[in-house]
Amino acid sequence: MSIPMAESSYVFAGSERARELERLQRIESFFDPGSRRLLKAAGMGPGWSCLEVGAGAGSIASWMAERVGHEGEVVAVDLDVGFLDTARLPGVRIIEGDIRQLNFHAARFDLVHARYVLIHNADFQVILDAMLAALKPGGRLVLEEPDFTAARGASGADIDAFDRVNRSILAMYEAGGKDPGLGLRLPAILASRGLAIEAVENEVPLCPGGHPLSEIMSLSAAQLQDKYLETGRISEEDLAGYARFASDPAAWGIYYGTVGVVARKPARAED
Repeated sequence: MSIPMAESSYVFAGSERARELERLQRIESFFDPGSRRLLKAAGMGPGWSCLEVGAGAGSIASWMAERVGHEGEVVAVDLDVGFLDTARLPGVRIIEGDIRQLNFHAARFDLVHARYVLIHNADFQVILDAMLAALKPGGRLVLEEPDFTAARGASGADIDAFDRVNRSILAMYEAGGKDPGLGLRLPAILASRGLAIEAVENEVPLCPGGHPLSEIMSLSAAQLQDKYLETGRISEEDLAGYARFASDPAAWGIYYGTVGVVARKPARAED
């Protein structure tokens, strides 16, 4: 997703617009079913007031608006709203800005959702503060974050290149002070904030080349190749091998895991 934060900290900042839109739409196509499942588990329904943080191309915000109906409210916030087509998002209020700086009325929303937002921020706890401040007592926080430490090749002619590029991804995030395994720690982070954990899902797909997730990660590698190379862990040939691995039906690998959490904000301070 496109990220509501200082643009320089987002790893895809500066990517060519058409390619980035394609990547976002592929992410939506593959990951939206899981996001909708978590949102349903959170109880979201007619009349709810919902905040979508890092709205990307808008598919989840649009689905939320259909589910909450005319009596509900959906606000979509993103630093870059250029991928949001207002004509295709009836019932969604779009706000361009940084969630850490926007002046939302405190404790306004029944539900706050974000997918792949915290991972891009070294100061993710500050963004988490802003989300929790916007959430009503008893409201639900639904977060989905990746775990890149889960990545590993299983089989394939270019498995060594695949694994080296995966290590460069870890190094890229760590060089920016970010946690590439944030998803793995997400439930404990939210529990330490006093939230009640109501559901946890950990999806770690093992994919052949040509799989939708393999194609998403191949697109990402093409867009981020300079940043991967800057880690000093890989060569251009490794990147070529990664692309071959991602397109080879005989090559199997785990690209990353996604941890989804539904957590409830205490109804009162002592809950």
